[in-house]
Amino acid sequence: MPTRKPLIGIPADRRLLGNHYFHCVGEKYIQAVVQGAGALPVLIPSLGEGLGDMNELLENFDGILLTGSPSNVEPYRYQGPASAPGTLHDTHRDSTTLEMIPAVVAAGLPLLAICRGFQEMNVAFGGSLWQNLHEAGLRDHREDPQAPLDMQYGPAHEVELVPEGLLHRLAGAARLKVNSLHTQGVQRLGDGLEVEARAVGDGLVEAFRVRNAPGFALGLQWHPEWKFQDNPFSRALFAAFGEAARARVRGSIPQGIYS
Repeated sequence: MPTRKPLIGIPADRRLLGNHYFHCVGEKYIQAVVQGAGALPVLIPSLGEGLGDMNELLENFDGILLTGSPSNVEPYRYQGPASAPGTLHDTHRDSTTLEMIPAVVAAGLPLLAICRGFQEMNVAFGGSLWQNLHEAGLRDHREDPQAPLDMQYGPAHEVELVPEGLLHRLAGAARLKVNSLHTQGVQRLGDGLEVEARAVGDGLVEAFRVRNAPGFALGLQWHPEWKFQDNPFSRALFAAFGEAARARVRGSIPQGIYS
């Protein structure tokens, strides 16, 4: 019997564009949900407490995607030192996603977190962040902002996948070549998070899942949404996310299948 397409909620960035604030989601994430996951994306405005009861809100969705962003999580959220002057923050998004993430996982909603979303997920589970990896004795994971987009988002380094982990099963390989467009990264891993991938060379955590989660709950530091259709792993990742959301629609998610 036909079922409706899953609804994937995407919390927005709140940005000042000209003289007015807008709630924004990058089109590349929207297209990855539509074409890669076979689902319908729905923007969630980053209103924090203004969204009302979080559990009631989440009842409307079959999955949540947390996107990347130019902004960083405010360091007081993880007891970190003050950011360097000029660092872009988005307190409205922090207030929205940091409350949302534990509720999403507890509800068994499929959750895929990318870049800033990955960092939010770590902080939401009590972890902390390096604010400048290249100043902490780790590889410089930043992109060249002067380079063309295809070069910025091109393969930058390898990650080693944890044997028999979810990513290892999706990739069918021990390593992946991924892009790298971030200044920050995981310093202390959040409680209950299980490493899925580390950067070859400096060992930085590049992916994790929520241990014993009742549903798909995965975070990645890199950007699989970029031209996902040209990357076999990215296609498999968004297909798995979409299937988890469709199973949610059908009410047929086996407990612990993604743990």
